[in-house]
Amino acid sequence: MMKHSILAILLSSLALTACAQPKDDPEIQKKVQQLVEKTKKELIFVKGGSFMMGDFGPEHSPDGLSYDGYGHAKPLHKVTLSDYMLSATKASYADFDVYTAATGQNPVGKFTEFSKVARVPNSAAGINWQQARDYCQWLGTQLNLNMDLPTEAQWEYAARNRGQMIMYPTDNGKVDNGRNIWSFEQRQETSSKYKTIRTIPELKQYPPTAMGFYDMITDNYEWMLDWYAADYYSHSPEHNPQGPKTGTKKVVRSTAPDDGQNIFMSGGLTISRHAIDPVADPELINGYKNSKYKNNIDFNKNNSVRCAANL
Repeated sequence: MMKHSILAILLSSLALTACAQPKDDPEIQKKVQQLVEKTKKELIFVKGGSFMMGDFGPEHSPDGLSYDGYGHAKPLHKVTLSDYMLSATKASYADFDVYTAATGQNPVGKFTEFSKVARVPNSAAGINWQQARDYCQWLGTQLNLNMDLPTEAQWEYAARNRGQMIMYPTDNGKVDNGRNIWSFEQRQETSSKYKTIRTIPELKQYPPTAMGFYDMITDNYEWMLDWYAADYYSHSPEHNPQGPKTGTKKVVRSTAPDDGQNIFMSGGLTISRHAIDPVADPELINGYKNSKYKNNIDFNKNNSVRCAANL
């Protein structure tokens, strides 16, 4: 009889353990609530409207030349957006760790000795496209909002202070090296502080844009909802464009961590658009297969997210 009782207790304990999902952990729930409150404060309302999206250089620059040397942001075309909200910041590792803990997932990022030192809580989380979208939609569930990745039209409209002809998404629309964007020396100092040769995308170290958005010019690419197509601007709809229906690469905006000396070459303009595989091949290095790198390099370390809420 005693054996049966002990067995029953053990089975009950196992059942309770199985039922005790991460979402039921009081400490995790506390962190989720803190993240929810933080997100509420950081969501900035963006009044919708119409603007000319794309390379406005020929209409704006003194010499009438294009700003986008790659031609990815042409032609200039009219876009009309509904009201929405956009996060003031990119998601940090600290933010994303709350999400993965609450949903029973492993923390994102590689954990080699080389990469662990760069995984600073206040730096932009390195994630793939699906992880970025899942995170935004999960946040939306917590906040009872229709949250998702922003479209590139929403991102550009906000970066340009509701569609003004602003070249750089900084506090004054210009690059003031060392004041509103990292200088090369400041980057080196931060890397030294964390004892790494990697560039750390620490967030909110410089003034926000006039609308209150931080780090739109650099400190990790930001995943967009849109598939990428080089000719999409020539036939995109005017109202709330969502990008092509299919594709092989996703649009990203902003840039990998850079400094004011080099940002002119890396595409930090408000109109700059880039294309990245939504899921990186862990064995593909510079176009060639090399399995020895598998599981040793975090291919998404420079890709992050800034969530939007559609109203």
